Amino acid sequence: MSDTSKTTPDPEPFRVPDEDLDDLASTLAKTMAEVRQHGVILDRLGSEPAPLPAAPRPEDGTPGAEAVDSAQVDGPASVFILALGGEAYTVELAALSDWVNYLFLPVYGREISTTRPWCAQWHEHPEAIARLHALWLAWQQLTDAEAGLSGPSTWHRDHLDQTLVHLRAPDGPFAACTTSPTRPNHRVLTTPAPEELGLAA
Repeated sequence: MSDTSKTTPDPEPFRVPDEDLDDLASTLAKTMAEVRQHGVILDRLGSEPAPLPAAPRPEDGTPGAEAVDSAQVDGPASVFILALGGEAYTVELAALSDWVNYLFLPVYGREISTTRPWCAQWHEHPEAIARLHALWLAWQQLTDAEAGLSGPSTWHRDHLDQTLVHLRAPDGPFAACTTSPTRPNHRVLTTPAPEELGLAA
């Protein structure tokens, strides 16, 4: 005959309080962005050519011209999104989009108006991409524990405030985009064409 009595009770299901869900979503978005950023770094490291062996020194001990040239060429690669191309740019833009959509806009995306425009298709505005990416890079550095307790305050003062002033200005990159959510309109502003270089007669 089988024993139907329970020796140990079933564990109670774990429930996260509703007020903590936003914090969890923000933490998850931050973690996803960091994972993507690490993937970009790993891709860069995997695609960088192996370092060249050091050039032999002349017998008098002075470095040869080849060694000097090699040291000048092998500088650190830029992490700025406008310096990237191809797959690296696509991956970086996806990670930036996660940060903008899940952390930046929910916290700092104030109401849209004619004096404070925003475009839902911000990723098609090159200036917006450049400014938001620079802001995100600073956020990663200044919200790290190594930045100290004043890091987030420094990020707000030195980076966020200045970026918002330029990005959401009435004559900024979103000036040609409709500010009404009921009548969306999107147009990238034209930029001046580069001047033709010619020799004067």
